[in-house]
Amino acid sequence: MTTKPMSPAVVQEVIAKQFPGLLGIELVETTPERVVGRLQARPEVCTVGGIVHGGALMGFADTLGAVGTFLNMPPGATTTTIESSTKFMAAAPAGQVVTGESVPLHRGRTTMVWQTSIRREDGRLCALVLQTQLVMEPKAATAK
Repeated sequence: MTTKPMSPAVVQEVIAKQFPGLLGIELVETTPERVVGRLQARPEVCTVGGIVHGGALMGFADTLGAVGTFLNMPPGATTTTIESSTKFMAAAPAGQVVTGESVPLHRGRTTMVWQTSIRREDGRLCALVLQTQLVMEPKAATAK
């Protein structure tokens, strides 16, 4: 397994045109040992009640764990989430910025497990997410 040092700006460019970009995720730190990002609680990611939608928090956490896995994978490998568990602790009100920090609990050859803590501006824990990422080796090219 090799680790890839990549700046947040480089990874941000990769995810900008996909679901993480749609959510508005801003990457702050991207290392093989820790991924940190922010999510603005704007109306498009909130419920009618004016709090961040649980699905938005789950997508935010999933992105951070997937980025961490990507930074730890061998060249050419891909990843997908195969399990995720979310515990919601407190609401994040509209207008705030929530911060997520994802750290590896296990970095194996075929799976990686990441724990993401999402906190609102006052530091209160909003959600704790544990996810397992599958690491898939590149498929061998077939001759035609």
